[in-house]
Amino acid sequence: MIHLSESERRGRPGAGAGYDEFLRVPSLSAGTYVVPTGGVDDQQPHREDEVYVVLAGAARFTGGDETVDARTGSVLFVPAYENHRFHDVTADLEVLVVFGPAETDPAS
Repeated sequence: MIHLSESERRGRPGAGAGYDEFLRVPSLSAGTYVVPTGGVDDQQPHREDEVYVVLAGAARFTGGDETVDARTGSVLFVPAYENHRFHDVTADLEVLVVFGPAETDPAS
């Protein structure tokens, strides 16, 4: 078992947009992704499936051909290799991200 304190789970406050991984084992990796109000999510598709859990904030999210509201409590699934991004961020966004298996380099 691994126990992580809140400070270990959360990204660096004030660091702007970015991803901070806090857990990695072969079968999965997890971290927090932060995009400030008005910020840009410039991520590329991944080779792994992803689950996003919005911990705080509000934005729109486009995955494939579908666009939805993403706000506190939203859970989003993105299959491997699918184009996706958060946009129109209207409140600082903090998202728990889980990759299965563990994240590798972004897909080409």
